[in-house]
Amino acid sequence: MVKDDCIFCKIAGGIIPSRTIFEDDNFRVILDQSPVTNGHALILSKEHADNLFQISDELAAQAFGLAKKMASHMTDKLKCDGFNILQNNGEMAGQTIYHFHIHLIPRYRDDGQSIIMEPQNKSPEELDDVKEKIIR
Repeated sequence: MVKDDCIFCKIAGGIIPSRTIFEDDNFRVILDQSPVTNGHALILSKEHADNLFQISDELAAQAFGLAKKMASHMTDKLKCDGFNILQNNGEMAGQTIYHFHIHLIPRYRDDGQSIIMEPQNKSPEELDDVKEKIIR
């Protein structure tokens, strides 16, 4: 399904021009228009889904397989020092466009970017409580 008011549907479908670096039947990979590093790209699904939870397991597997392939290829071609593969779901996770996509972010020494997550100090009891909530 394609959503008429979704900009990523229009880009993935070729209606809006993009700097496409890969395309197949299910995905279009484009350079991000507002890159955070040199080579920052997006894997866009051609079928609309708001987030990871709305796509099929098969499409999710294909998307992350493609992310691995593209990251390896881009690392070789761009000579980057590391790589972030990022997929956000929901406002609190940083999602701003509600169309499933994966960020491919080449990382370079001194690129000025960071993904810093501050660890929370949790007791063994608190960790056990979380574990029990998840596995029930």
